[in-house]
Amino acid sequence: MIPAPPPDSFPIVYHGGQFLPAGEATVSIFDRGLLYGDGLFETLRVRDARPLRWSQHLERLERGAVFLRIKPPQSAPQLHAAALRLIELNHAPAAILRLTLTRGVGPRGYGSAHATRPTLLMTLHPAPPIEPQTPRQWRLATSRIRISTDDPLTRFKTCNRLPYVLARQDAENAQADDALILNTRNEIVETAAANIFWLHHGCLRTTPVESGALPGVTRATVLRLAPVLGMAPQEAAAVPADLHHADAVFLTVTSLGVIEVVELDRRPLARSPLVPQLHAAYWDLP
Repeated sequence: MIPAPPPDSFPIVYHGGQFLPAGEATVSIFDRGLLYGDGLFETLRVRDARPLRWSQHLERLERGAVFLRIKPPQSAPQLHAAALRLIELNHAPAAILRLTLTRGVGPRGYGSAHATRPTLLMTLHPAPPIEPQTPRQWRLATSRIRISTDDPLTRFKTCNRLPYVLARQDAENAQADDALILNTRNEIVETAAANIFWLHHGCLRTTPVESGALPGVTRATVLRLAPVLGMAPQEAAAVPADLHHADAVFLTVTSLGVIEVVELDRRPLARSPLVPQLHAAYWDLP
């Protein structure tokens, strides 16, 4: 018996080059994405029936596919056309689009030479509401999980996200909204779901990719937008104590844009009117 799709998904999915009812779309139990996390994914916000910053998300997926040596079964224009058609079929002008690419089915074991037919999926999910003038406010708790500073896989959204799953568990146990993750040098990296920024004496700082942080698409957009609002962006290594001395702390994530951080490890953080301004400016972008 095929299990019912989760309640937080739209009824039509894209799988194997076809549009199918979610309850009819299946993936083999021998798919390497299931067995080894051997794959990649991207998550995009759909606004006005189009996936935001599609080209940037797809470019990161393609870089990851080159690194993992997985050849996507459809070209970039074909994928874009399929995404637009999926949005249309589901009547979903506002949604979250998830694109998943795995190496596909292969023999048992780590060797991948005989896995020659990658699996490609696209699904749509309800989008969390956004107030363009008012960012959400989150509380963070520092996780016990540490990220390696020399792991090239941290630059891609691979299907193996166990460190981030465990970090989010730490946040849930602490009754926080998300978890602050450090690297093996005890430097700030990111949160389980977002990149992190802080304001310090007029300078906008974020952790460098070399720390283990994902090069987020929303992160890159904010770095380009900051000078327009008079903020000088800079990548800098930092430790949690630096956030307690910052003028403001915020996160960037595709689904919500800018999120104001108001508390870290149950201690309140400073706030600045620049964060709501940046949030509003972000959602004013085309």
